[in-house]
Amino acid sequence: MKAFLHPRLTSSVIVVLAITLPGVAQSASPAKAPQRATSAPYTGDLSIFDSPGREQRLQIDRVMDILGIQAGKGVADIGAGSGWFTVLAARRVGTSGTVYAVDINPEAIHHIEQRASSASLPNVKTILSKSDDPMLPKAAVDAVLLLKTYHEVADPVSLLQNLRSSLKPGAKVGIIDRNGDGTNHGVGRKIVVEEASRAGYRLLETYDFVKPDGMDYFLVFALR
Repeated sequence: MKAFLHPRLTSSVIVVLAITLPGVAQSASPAKAPQRATSAPYTGDLSIFDSPGREQRLQIDRVMDILGIQAGKGVADIGAGSGWFTVLAARRVGTSGTVYAVDINPEAIHHIEQRASSASLPNVKTILSKSDDPMLPKAAVDAVLLLKTYHEVADPVSLLQNLRSSLKPGAKVGIIDRNGDGTNHGVGRKIVVEEASRAGYRLLETYDFVKPDGMDYFLVFALR
């Protein structure tokens, strides 16, 4: 049986749809929150990261102990710079482990490749990454460190979200930075915790031993 609609009813239906559909589309795509201030990525002399005594000042062996960096582990050094931490981690994990040196700067990647070759460290793998994606292999790392780099990341939530698939079960993510307003080569620890939470991480531990002036902090996260 063929159904018919009254002309007035048909017009009413059309009007209702024209009003309702735009509202639905707007609610399905909420506005993205504005990004916070960040510092410009460092592009100067890479030797600045190899200053004498840095290993002792940052107590980097203790940092690696806390992150569980040991023989056979997979480690990611995000924002690797000169490869200072990459080399230390590579020596600790040994030939059965792998250290991924991740950076967005091609000059830094080239520098690290030469450094690893000179130091006979074939377990160092370099990755020229995107600013919001470390581009690490899937389920490849047990520990991650962002050493004085987080304040330069323009979209840290996306970076941490894209990192998730690279983490093995029980992996730890360490962030060492200094308190600041984002533009002065530092970012407040509360902001880091909040951004990591938005990306799906939980705070495990907070430390203040990485520098005696009290400005630096060391935060350790894991996936929720």
